[in-house]
Amino acid sequence: MDVVVTGRHCEISDRFREHAAEKLTKLEKHDHRIIRVHVEVDCEPNPRQHDQAVHVELTAFSKGPVIRAEAAADDKMGALDLALDKMAAQMRKAADRRRVHRGRRTPVSVGKALSDVPPTVVEDDDDEVAIDRQVGPITVTGDGPLVVREKTHPASPMTLDQALYEMELVGHDFYLYVDKESERPAVVYRRRGYDYGVISLDIGGEDA
Repeated sequence: MDVVVTGRHCEISDRFREHAAEKLTKLEKHDHRIIRVHVEVDCEPNPRQHDQAVHVELTAFSKGPVIRAEAAADDKMGALDLALDKMAAQMRKAADRRRVHRGRRTPVSVGKALSDVPPTVVEDDDDEVAIDRQVGPITVTGDGPLVVREKTHPASPMTLDQALYEMELVGHDFYLYVDKESERPAVVYRRRGYDYGVISLDIGGEDA
């Protein structure tokens, strides 16, 4: 397994590179398919958060999905240890989920997941004038949400089980994918424990 260490706003010593390489070899016991791990160290101190002056992001490339974890601490060693613990935990959780019998852990339906969500009522005020403003590639009316980050990822159609597996590996509470069977965009999200929900889009449906 190769370990590549890069730094932003800071120098990376040979001692830290050796320390990182030695620590990251422990990941192989969780996923023997790992080929390379990229360690990015960002040392841009925030005077308001001196205990999070160093940010470390780990990206593991393997024959399977890409795995990411990040953490911040007051020094490089501490941030690396925290990020490593997070990545190991994500790998263990993904492995545990694969061992769960799928028939006993069927994700809840969309209707059931949304049954307890109260309807949202929007009232129009004729006396109030909404102002449109451009935020990135979209137009926002009034005090609408501000898009602060935009990402585009390459995607291949996958099964629900694959989407759940990749969600665990990246450590997120949701995962956007294209369903291999229905060919529809869908989102799987974590509810409680091993319970998951799935929301899919019926593109061009009559009752959208």
